[in-house]
Amino acid sequence: METIKNIPETYQRIMPYLIVKDAPAFITFMQNVFGAKEQYKQMRDEKHVMHAEISIQGSTIMFCDSTETYLPQNAGLFIYVDSCDETYKKALENGASSVTEPADQPYGRSSGIKDPFGNTWWLTNPL
Repeated sequence: METIKNIPETYQRIMPYLIVKDAPAFITFMQNVFGAKEQYKQMRDEKHVMHAEISIQGSTIMFCDSTETYLPQNAGLFIYVDSCDETYKKALENGASSVTEPADQPYGRSSGIKDPFGNTWWLTNPL
């Protein structure tokens, strides 16, 4: 297999690409809960995002607004956070619902939330 060259510095070889309803609200949720930084945003019109990218501690997530052709797609995402408990609380305060409450697991302290856009996030901090 040939080595890929010139991958942008803020990209990984594999990145999630989410299709969400109300991408501007998704950006706000991600900023409030995970401290995401908006890297790029191209608007389709005044209200709808054609393509956007956010960064969370060096990891990039790409996404766009859903359309009649491209319906919302839900994803399950695992993210290491500084504090599972604090991030879980922030997520609920910003409209997420609980999937599992924070608990110690063999791999770390972990919880699950469903964001207001239908994605499930597994929040984990190492023990």
